[in-house]
Amino acid sequence: MEEEFFFESNEDAQRSVERYEEMIRNKDQYFFDAGAFEYIVDFYIEKNDPVKALQVVDYAVSQHPYATVFLIKQAHLFILTNNNDQAFLALQQAELLEPSEADIYLLRGNIYQNTERYSEALENYEKALGLAESTDEILLQIAYVYQSMSDYESAISYIKLSLEQNMENQDGLYELAFCYDVLDKQEESIKFYQQYIDTDPYSYAAWYNLGNSFHKLNLFEKAIDAYDYAILIKEDFSSAYFNKGNALVQLDKYEEAIEVYKQTFEYEQPNADTYCAIGECYEKLEKMDEARSYYKKSVKMDPKMADAWFGIGVTLNHEERYFESLHFYKKAIDLEAENPDFWFAMADAHYKLNQIEESIAAYDKVLEYNPLDIEAWLDFSTVLYEQGKLLEASETMSEAIKNNPEAAELYYRMVAYLFALGHYADALGYLETALTTDPDKHYILFEYLPQLQDNSAIINVINRYIR
Repeated sequence: MEEEFFFESNEDAQRSVERYEEMIRNKDQYFFDAGAFEYIVDFYIEKNDPVKALQVVDYAVSQHPYATVFLIKQAHLFILTNNNDQAFLALQQAELLEPSEADIYLLRGNIYQNTERYSEALENYEKALGLAESTDEILLQIAYVYQSMSDYESAISYIKLSLEQNMENQDGLYELAFCYDVLDKQEESIKFYQQYIDTDPYSYAAWYNLGNSFHKLNLFEKAIDAYDYAILIKEDFSSAYFNKGNALVQLDKYEEAIEVYKQTFEYEQPNADTYCAIGECYEKLEKMDEARSYYKKSVKMDPKMADAWFGIGVTLNHEERYFESLHFYKKAIDLEAENPDFWFAMADAHYKLNQIEESIAAYDKVLEYNPLDIEAWLDFSTVLYEQGKLLEASETMSEAIKNNPEAAELYYRMVAYLFALGHYADALGYLETALTTDPDKHYILFEYLPQLQDNSAIINVINRYIR
């Protein structure tokens, strides 16, 4: 028996779902008006059940074949379930019925965007722009397409147009910050957010993004002020607390940073990143037990948190527990095999354990992944020098200079190795280059080989440059 159901009130809205589910259980056929069907579809979408929502849409289309709204909802659900071909068909039918409906072109643009057919996506979004009453979200979709095309300047233009229509669009504010960041235009970002705040001083998102831009320019005090305003407006803004903590770390205010990081726990569940950040602060304060405790909390929550495994190793190294530290450095390297800092720590631990071959192998990895690390070159060459491998030490320093031609420290060290090899003329040539590069660092030479202070040839060359 066919029953009819008409949607008229909020109570009817709730009953419509019950009546629909009763119809399915009874394998019966009830009639629902368009409003009831819309509510039922939206109910299942909100429950994140697109399959059931599609079943409802099928009933709705059969009972209301000329209602464009259901074809559009059907297309939307097909997109959610990765059935683009069916979505296109539904949109084609909707366009035949009501070609002036903006959502048809918006959804079609979504499909093209998701399948990287960007020119067709833009074409459909432009059609939607000409038909829609409210266009801020469409403008933002166009910006996303330009981002996908790596045309961030155009993306910025469309985001700004979107924000002109809806200043409260938080997504737009964050996407704009992302584009400025990619283009490394932090000054422009700061100017925009300051102007935006003049218009809307209570936008916590604008203050937050302003703080991030100041942070990226190393203006940490200003960043903290901006984060404080964001927190004042939105007390539970955990990301602002976290980034404020990061800024305090940059100012070496580790105690304050710890307190700010811990404040995030009042507004969100503790997470591995924050535990790790707190651990790093305690490490900097040389409170190794506390640091290790937080690093352990971090890896317990996320076993793939490489920095926390590494941090545990650092705390053990600080306590001269070198053999134990190796275990945790290896765990970190297993997760991030190309991290030069991890390999540097590994090389140092092996060296302290007198495991020279292992140390040399680790230094090779450091310099493979970061040939610009001057300290690593110096330490590596020292290991070789101490093993009596003078020629290898000088060859290593030659390679270091090729990668870092402006680093005076490397030239001074090369002078020491060449003197040790008896290559005096070459050594004096490198000394002149070192003094030309940075004469104030000539003391480095004597720190490494104090006996060279008695070498008249070296002293004469130095005196020509520092007088």
